[in-house]
Amino acid sequence: MNVIRELYQLGQSLWYDNIQRKLINNGELAKMIEQGEIYGVTSNPSIFQKAIATSHDYDEALKPMAWAGWQNEEIFMQLAIEDIRAVADLFKSLYLNSQGADGYVSLEVNPLLAYDTQKTIDEAKVLWEWVNRPNLMIKIPATVEGIPAISEVISCGINVNVTLIFSTKRYIQVMHAYIEGLEKRLEMGFSVNSIASVASFFVSRIDTAVDSKLDAIVCAGDRGAQNAKRLLGRIAINNAKIAYREYLDVFNSERFKALEGKGASKQRPLWASTSTKNPAYSDVLYVDSLIAAGSVNTVPPDTILAFKDHGKPEATIQEDLPLALDGMGILKDLGIDFEEVTAKLEADGVQKFADAYLSLLDSIDKRRTAYLQELGDLQKPVAEYIKYAEENRLVQKIYAHDPGVWSQDLAAQKEIRRRLGWLGLPESQIHLIKDLEEFSAQCLHAGFKNALILGMGGSSLAPEVLSLTLAKTVGKAQGLKLHILDSTDPQQICILRTTLPIAQTLFIVSSKSGTTSETLAAFKYFWKEVQEVCGERTGEHFIAITDKGTPLEQLAHERGFRAVFNPNSEVGGRYSVFTMFGLVPAALMGIDLRKMIQKAMEISAECESDIPSGRNPGLVLGTILGQAALAGRDKLTLLADPALAPLSASLEQLIAESSGKDAKGILPVVDEPLLVSQDYAEDRLFVYLRLDGSQDKIASDLMNKSIPLITLNLDEVYDLSKEFYRWEFATAIACAVIGVNAFDQPDVQDNKTRTKQKIKEYKASGKLDEGTPIWENEEVTIYGTSIQGLGDCKKVSDVLRLYLQTLKPSQYVAINAFLPRVPGMIEELTALRKTILNETGLATTLGFGPRFLHSTGQFHKGGSNKSFFIQITRDPQADITIPGEEISFGTLQCAQALGDLEALLSRKRSAIRLHLKRGGIEDLIQRR
Repeated sequence: MNVIRELYQLGQSLWYDNIQRKLINNGELAKMIEQGEIYGVTSNPSIFQKAIATSHDYDEALKPMAWAGWQNEEIFMQLAIEDIRAVADLFKSLYLNSQGADGYVSLEVNPLLAYDTQKTIDEAKVLWEWVNRPNLMIKIPATVEGIPAISEVISCGINVNVTLIFSTKRYIQVMHAYIEGLEKRLEMGFSVNSIASVASFFVSRIDTAVDSKLDAIVCAGDRGAQNAKRLLGRIAINNAKIAYREYLDVFNSERFKALEGKGASKQRPLWASTSTKNPAYSDVLYVDSLIAAGSVNTVPPDTILAFKDHGKPEATIQEDLPLALDGMGILKDLGIDFEEVTAKLEADGVQKFADAYLSLLDSIDKRRTAYLQELGDLQKPVAEYIKYAEENRLVQKIYAHDPGVWSQDLAAQKEIRRRLGWLGLPESQIHLIKDLEEFSAQCLHAGFKNALILGMGGSSLAPEVLSLTLAKTVGKAQGLKLHILDSTDPQQICILRTTLPIAQTLFIVSSKSGTTSETLAAFKYFWKEVQEVCGERTGEHFIAITDKGTPLEQLAHERGFRAVFNPNSEVGGRYSVFTMFGLVPAALMGIDLRKMIQKAMEISAECESDIPSGRNPGLVLGTILGQAALAGRDKLTLLADPALAPLSASLEQLIAESSGKDAKGILPVVDEPLLVSQDYAEDRLFVYLRLDGSQDKIASDLMNKSIPLITLNLDEVYDLSKEFYRWEFATAIACAVIGVNAFDQPDVQDNKTRTKQKIKEYKASGKLDEGTPIWENEEVTIYGTSIQGLGDCKKVSDVLRLYLQTLKPSQYVAINAFLPRVPGMIEELTALRKTILNETGLATTLGFGPRFLHSTGQFHKGGSNKSFFIQITRDPQADITIPGEEISFGTLQCAQALGDLEALLSRKRSAIRLHLKRGGIEDLIQRR
């Protein structure tokens, strides 16, 4: 048996005099409880000051409160309450199993109120209500003003830990204050059987204070020197022993027995300040010497480790009580006024906690100020909206599925109600883990080594992020390697066909509606290819992820797919990472689903309706994005450390497709090269997704130029799960701020309709109508918006510069390339993008068609008309016929490009199509 359990059997509980968020989050505190090492936790301003000021454990919680305009005391109180609640919940089982004897966590009233009775009472009531845990104890100092506060707070049914007791005289007052509170409560007709209290009697500080006086006498060498020497290191223990005798007398009295008969519990003595200050004394002196039935010893980390190693669990408190009394008499004979010593210790103790509290607030203020500066000129509107959100219960309305947050249109509201299933989604998916992991194991056992997603938009973007991030933490033998096909480009399809071994590849046909044209075309092609290799077992190589009752589900059953997975139908594609669309691919890749979901649950809990608005990370981020857009900073530029960079593509779809409508919106700018001058226009807001600090220098330079840049810190790659949920919530909020419906995509269908019409015409005539060129040479043919001066242009680079010269501040340039999304092409287009950026200073985006049509395409057509579109196409070098159709993939891709250009021009967007006849991207703009 370990020594702490032996101690517990002797009737004494060890409580931990320490609280840190790190210990809560990493499971260390839970482990200590489970192993029976601690039976409660105490905190004080000094402990919180050390925990918050000397670590970064609290930064991510502190940051949204700073951005929300909260002040230092509000921030500290929220941080403290979160820790106290979390620890109280960890102790819940112990509290219940011990019938309320143990399992408590203590929170101290503001130490600046130590000499104000009424304010102490008021704050104790507020803290009790805020924390809302039955195993909370409110710490009240045993000052003269604190004594009546103790009685009043106890009478209100609030558990109390009375702190800073140094003298037996004051201790007796504390015990009687507790009893008076119980009596008063009974007089009011309330029960006392659930009220608990401890009296924290301080120990080692007494020896520190008295020993200094005794040392002076010893050094003087007069006739009292020998007696003084014998008392060194003994007075604190003597004082505690006498206090324990008083405890026995008071709580064995007839007065208390009457209360005990009505369910009252004894106020347990708690030995506090039990770390050994003098290195000449045993490091477990104030534990070994104070073991007493019915008591508590609250110990700091070093002391509990020392006691576990060499402590002696033997009842010692009542040993040599006459000697203890004698020692106190000798102390008086030596001219040391012990009451004066304890009075000073009390005053010093109050001041020490007050100083620690003020130091803590100062530490918080430094971080708060730094974080607030990240917002630049957005500070005031952000703070005002957070206040508005709190007053109007915005988050509560969202969780009540109130569509009025986004639209007053009745038809829109009906659709919104059907798209809020993502709220709290992660927790509801825990039950899927076992089945998904078993399915993954079956696929590995069947010999699959690769998986290919045939899907667009939300069906493929989140899985792609997972494959480029979390999947890298998985061993090769533990999961399939995931590939994505979200293109109709023939070259891209050919690359996948030639690199993937058909017999070892599982095909994931992923479409929420089950009618996505690109997905079904890709399915037809690969079904034929697999059929040629696998014959009758072709269906075993396919699975489907689609809503119930879709044509794809029916097709999957008809063709004998290995499996069909139905996601939550009330979650839209761009919010679907925690549905089957994300979880099935994650499981197949061997990603730790439990950890992935658990991380998301952590931040989901922080976004819930009972969280104060200023502490809600999703609400605050969304407010920043929305207010930035209203202020003209509608180019959300994402900066990310390399390991996190893939997340940007998913966020691009989420934000652009959700917000870009009604001539409003937030344009995500991802993977943009750095503007050489870094003199970005006032239409930018930067967000830095930080993991290892790779972009710290860039971020610092931007901040020095007074560009709003907020940093979101991640501790590990799995924290991406948190970001998925945070940004989903933030996007919904941002859309509410700017006044658009976050859950529809009204302009996406237009492009689909136009594409279908182009294909219909092609099937009738055998060709696509590409329109009339506005300029051409032997290398390029250009279609679209015409401007004056084109006739004077000799080269395509001249044409582009002519267009770019017409652009105005706050506009952006979108490069939409209906080309293969392969590394070489990405590099060439990025170089073009960099040239445009540095020549114009305008924000630039890069999208590959038709992929971007399911991402930023909605923003292009529904957002504000501050854009210039450069569409790039070319004839495929080798085309592929779509089985069962009368067209090829190349024709389909060209029809999609033509449909997109036509949709843009119909909305008076400035757009041109550059059809490359020969030459490369590098010819489009010659670098100066």
